[in-house]
Amino acid sequence: MNNTFAPAPLADAAIKQYAPALEKGSHLVVIGAGAFGGWTALYLLRSGFRVTLIDAWGPGNSRSGSGDETRVIRSTYGANGLYFDLNVRALELWKAHQKKWDKPLFHPSGVLWFCYEEKVDLIDASLPFMEKHGLAYQYFSRKEAQARFPQVFVDDLDHLALDPHGGYLRAREGAMAVKEAVVREGGGYHQAMAKPGPVRSGRMEFIELNGGTTLAADAYVFASGSWLSSLFPEALGAFITCTRQEAYYVGVPHRYAALFDTMPVWMDADGRDFYYGIPGNAGRGFKIGVDLRGPAFDPTDGDRILDLDVLAKARQFLGHRFPWLQGAPLAENRVCHYGTRRWQFLLDMHPEALNCWFLGGGSGHGYKHGLGFLRKAAAIIAGEQPMEPAFLLSRAC
Repeated sequence: MNNTFAPAPLADAAIKQYAPALEKGSHLVVIGAGAFGGWTALYLLRSGFRVTLIDAWGPGNSRSGSGDETRVIRSTYGANGLYFDLNVRALELWKAHQKKWDKPLFHPSGVLWFCYEEKVDLIDASLPFMEKHGLAYQYFSRKEAQARFPQVFVDDLDHLALDPHGGYLRAREGAMAVKEAVVREGGGYHQAMAKPGPVRSGRMEFIELNGGTTLAADAYVFASGSWLSSLFPEALGAFITCTRQEAYYVGVPHRYAALFDTMPVWMDADGRDFYYGIPGNAGRGFKIGVDLRGPAFDPTDGDRILDLDVLAKARQFLGHRFPWLQGAPLAENRVCHYGTRRWQFLLDMHPEALNCWFLGGGSGHGYKHGLGFLRKAAAIIAGEQPMEPAFLLSRAC
């Protein structure tokens, strides 16, 4: 499968392995202030460690994988119970943090699935996990959907399924809020380009910063997204490949604006084109994303210019599924990038440096899981919880 709708589940390992334990007060440097790096830095800080967070262009910047305005948050991941559980926990933590910070980051619009067949494996396989957490989908026949969602063309669908517990997150604002919390709670932040330093006797001695300076710490966490493969070409070059995917914002006709702005996040379960969308966030327009792996992309120097062929296909889909958006003008576009070969998260130690960590593999779904996954990641890095087999380099990539 060349999309991120549902990474395949992996079997658990029988033997639990722990990283070397870090003493409280140890200094950790986290490179990358996106969803993975920011939250990990904050949780390490709250666990009693001294933390410095570094990012080349700042949290939520337009080059980063955690940029753009919004991200879908959903628990539906087919038979992958680990990802389901992480997302449920992440939702709880998103709600708690937005209350703590008095900042609206999670919008509980629900997630509406467009289902072409009576049985949809992606949804049906998640039913045991929904039941486990006391959750349930709401199902709409074509007739019911026409009345509830008149803006959606449903004649070629079997039914619609609504997950009322999902919605969307404010991505760029969230990344900035986490960085601000790191600083407010006593951590350090530096805007600088960083790269790994020398490894001797099984440890990385320091990292190198632009301008010729260095920074030494007890441990280093490279949460550098699509840049991981260029930072560690020998260890990760064959496993993490940066590809570009596109998202567009179209202008909604004024007479339909309220109807589109208040509808749920939507996901198209055709098993082929993998379109999804987020309506009406802060006046940005109606968002449609394309979740197919695109061509190779340079996240540093690549131009974020839209692909006219990809846009034309997206517009064709919009005009079909949302007839009132036929011919709607393009207001904005974004290029997002990821991923790992198996669409799994990555959390593992450098094979030659036990104090250097790889943290990545978000691949379009890391932002939504961030809080659930990264609280656990911080504990694993500290040596307080066992390594998660599904996220080891040998399996995740």
